[in-house]
Amino acid sequence: MAIVEVRNLTRTYKQGNLKVPALRGIDLDIEPGEFTVLMGPSGSGKTTLLNQIGALDIPDGGSIKVEGKELAGMKKSDLAKLRLERIGFVFQAYNLIPVLTAYENAEFVLLMQGKSKAERKSKVMDTLKTVGLEGMEHRRPTELSGGQQQRVAVARAIAGGPALVLADEPTANLDSATGYELIETMKKLNEEHGVTFVFATHDPKVMEHARRIVRLVDGKIEEDNHK
Repeated sequence: MAIVEVRNLTRTYKQGNLKVPALRGIDLDIEPGEFTVLMGPSGSGKTTLLNQIGALDIPDGGSIKVEGKELAGMKKSDLAKLRLERIGFVFQAYNLIPVLTAYENAEFVLLMQGKSKAERKSKVMDTLKTVGLEGMEHRRPTELSGGQQQRVAVARAIAGGPALVLADEPTANLDSATGYELIETMKKLNEEHGVTFVFATHDPKVMEHARRIVRLVDGKIEEDNHK
């Protein structure tokens, strides 16, 4: 069964008196274990689609299922539970909590999930090691480079054991070499741990690693290529 099923999805935004269509009838399935890129120029709808899949925004029409559950009509509390337990997020701006250490940032989702202290410690330490931050757990974001901060964000996204990780322009604020290392880390998580990734990006480094590239233009899927 597909982790994500999108059918005839539409989303329109209002800009003053104008209506601007962001998504125009999108159909898309994401299978377990995919490493997929949504690409396209600015305004193509890739971030909007990612936000819809992550239940961060509400569509105007169509349907989205995550692990077989239809998002439309779900209570806000149920959507929050879905995001907490089944979906990890990595954002362009890292979105780390500045007063918390790398350990505490990575631990945050596990705290929200109600995991025990021992379980949290074991999972966080393993996850930080996996993303190459062993020994840096006590550093706060201001004591970390941009690449290290984004690795903390990846650790936070995967620590809770989600079925799906959504990454919106995760390399945009990183230099070329650091961005490449981050994508290598996420590819390793995909191959060795089976984490499903969907990216919204126009970064060639990310596309180079993708096994599937979905190209959006003006809110429609123009190409869907599997490598």
